Amino acid sequence: MKVLFIGDIVGDLGIDAVEKYLPRLKKKYQIDVVIANGENAAKGRGITKRIYQDLLMMGVDVITMGNHTWDQREIYDFIDDTDYLIRPANFSKEAPGKGMTTITKNGQAISVINLHGRVFLPAHDEPFAMAEELIAEAKKQSPIVFVDFHAETTSEKIALGWHLAGQASVVVGTHTHVQTADERILPGGTAYISDVGMTGPYDEVLGMKKESVIYRFKTNMPVRFEVPERGAEVLSAFFVEIDDKNGQATHCERILINKDHPFKG
Repeated sequence: MKVLFIGDIVGDLGIDAVEKYLPRLKKKYQIDVVIANGENAAKGRGITKRIYQDLLMMGVDVITMGNHTWDQREIYDFIDDTDYLIRPANFSKEAPGKGMTTITKNGQAISVINLHGRVFLPAHDEPFAMAEELIAEAKKQSPIVFVDFHAETTSEKIALGWHLAGQASVVVGTHTHVQTADERILPGGTAYISDVGMTGPYDEVLGMKKESVIYRFKTNMPVRFEVPERGAEVLSAFFVEIDDKNGQATHCERILINKDHPFKG
């Protein structure tokens, strides 16, 4: 199975980048399954039903979330009615939605798990034990298990990667919006990267208008961060090839597309 994961989609520019490049990426890499983090898709804060439906129409198969999951109030009205939008599994058991889904593409099943870090982020249930529990459940259906760990620190992400080495097929980090250059296949066939990066405004600060962010750092005064509607875009992604029989990754690579790194192929 060939899987493409698209890093945190931020605002309209991020959605436009998916629409522009995903068909070309699917053709170039012969992708079977597309997973994307959509927690910043609605102008940087959460996701709406319309955006969710649009991303599915563009070819995304599963959408994961993160700390901005509940920023758009309407998500409460539809998250329970879909198998293709998941939120971190270690949120409260009282929270709507679910943290894992299993889909079948081209005759092969894949389970996708979403987890949330605890360092420098709001407190949630412990993700390490939760990951083991969900992977054991997922492997009753398929040996292929993909984990999106939405966390702040590289240390927590790397620790989970090693903890799940040989258990999960893929462990990717999201949330920081900056692609890391540490992709590798861990012992036992687990593809890993600390952060896939973001898909959205390129010439800004983590997708937000740079002028506001600079002002905040210079003055420490409150200011509203906004996502620009126009400008240069970036698409960050992670491509993995997985053995269908044993669920082990055999190849992985970072993908970065922007005006300084144009699409090739």
